[in-house]
Amino acid sequence: MYEVSEKMIGEVKKVIVGKDDVIKKIWITVLAQGHVLLEDVPGVGKTTMALSFAKALGLEVRRVQFTPDTMPSDITGFSVFHDGALQYQAGAVMTNLLLADEINRTSPKTQSALLEAMEEGRVTVDGRTHTLPTPFVVLATQNPIGSAGTQNLPNSQLDRFLMKLSMGYPDRREQVDILKNRHGADPLDTVQTVMIREALNEAIAAAETTYVSDAVYDDIAAITEATRVHPMVQLGVSPRGALALCRAAKANAFTKGRDYVLPEDVRELVKSVFAHRLLLSSKARLNDCTAEDILEEILRKVPVPQLPERRK
Repeated sequence: MYEVSEKMIGEVKKVIVGKDDVIKKIWITVLAQGHVLLEDVPGVGKTTMALSFAKALGLEVRRVQFTPDTMPSDITGFSVFHDGALQYQAGAVMTNLLLADEINRTSPKTQSALLEAMEEGRVTVDGRTHTLPTPFVVLATQNPIGSAGTQNLPNSQLDRFLMKLSMGYPDRREQVDILKNRHGADPLDTVQTVMIREALNEAIAAAETTYVSDAVYDDIAAITEATRVHPMVQLGVSPRGALALCRAAKANAFTKGRDYVLPEDVRELVKSVFAHRLLLSSKARLNDCTAEDILEEILRKVPVPQLPERRK
């Protein structure tokens, strides 16, 4: 599986320049059956990232540009009366990869409709339940700069996203590469499909079976507990967040070709999985202390467990 992961990441890197860490973490999120929230300014390649993943993985992709008048039925679908019966008209969620652009610019009611589908893997319209395709991944974006007319996601809804990531601007060398690559053909045309949907579902199932030792479970629990008692944190990581970190760590190990999780697999992802789940105290905000700073401190203080050597 390591070779397939490297090849898949390599295809996305043909289009997305200099963001290897973000690409890897989105791939881990897909394998962990999670969803990603990208907080970034416009124009840094969020849509292109989603299209690249969809093409490399042979997935159907849909995009919704959220606005204040976007309705829940635009997301979940609706029923129409035809030939004497109600017929379901699929909404945007009936796809494999949904790009939810500027999710914070729509109403809380519409946000909740999407987040319910993310959590349950199905939607109910007029009393009938419709199962979403598998895999189903949401890549949601929000602009951290413009605040006029936005509805920020509450912590209970941020908790539904496995990771919160930021691509950021490219450096000068990366910007030059982007300018050169866009001078001719569209780089998306060069992306090849390396894994069909059925194979991806098998990989997701295999990643789920990755072995986690009691010591690693205890490490995840210790880090989680430390967020709940930290003096700068008003609300720590929930059990759902701890489960998310465990799933992500298993997928991380799987991409490295291992069938067991090491503490490094956990700690590499703590900030991306936990930072958006922390509600900081007023004291932390007054001292310009970020969630990433607190998690870095916690990782230094919580000892790394020593695992017994595995037999080969």
